Amino acid sequence: MIIVAEENHDYSSVIGNSAMPYLNGLSTTYGLATNYYANAHPSIGNYFELTVGDTIINNDGFTGAVTNDNIVRELVKAGKTWKAYIEGYPSYDANHVPMSYFSDIRNNSAQAANMVPFTRFAADLANGTLPDFSFITPNLNDDAHNGTLAAADKWLETNIDPLIQSAQFKQDGLLIIWWDESASSSTHGGGKVAWTVVSPFAKRGYQSTTSYQHQSTLRLMLQALGVSAFPGQAATAPDMSEFFKP
Repeated sequence: MIIVAEENHDYSSVIGNSAMPYLNGLSTTYGLATNYYANAHPSIGNYFELTVGDTIINNDGFTGAVTNDNIVRELVKAGKTWKAYIEGYPSYDANHVPMSYFSDIRNNSAQAANMVPFTRFAADLANGTLPDFSFITPNLNDDAHNGTLAAADKWLETNIDPLIQSAQFKQDGLLIIWWDESASSSTHGGGKVAWTVVSPFAKRGYQSTTSYQHQSTLRLMLQALGVSAFPGQAATAPDMSEFFKP
């Protein structure tokens, strides 16, 4: 189970954009949510909703510890492995790496060691040692926060396509390409954003018009790993199983 975090663009600026042929190809071939909304502005609340099931705070300057139940806590309880692969680590924007706030990690050096530079991802893929859950944070240029959509698309093709083409992924992989918030709308909190799922188990060429938000993605990520304890709003969030073959 792998998720790649992208930044600050409306659905309409991503889907159908000729500057993003790779991502649009994946969205056409696999699954695309056409009615998916972010929960908040600015970034941090969306990253918390994705991993905690609650926005917690809408202040990117937040430095406190989050003690709420969260995806890492539930994965560890279930005996699952995880890593956050962070481009440029140890230099990074904390508000794009929600694990950096979790008390479970701040107070546990063994868990903190699972936050690693993105350069480790290719090695782990090649060695067949990817964890059960991978959270990938590109840098501010490569996630389209500061850089162009074309550059973000090229980064995905260069760094994520080898994953999709790997024998390991073709057997049982699940990839979500996720956008934290829109650039110009506050509809449903954070505006309409793109959401793409890639998996051998995903329906081909499937587009959903069901309304979803980040708590549904949290629910899906845990379900995909066989975990049935859902933090916060994920416990009652709409299920995303429609994207997958029966």
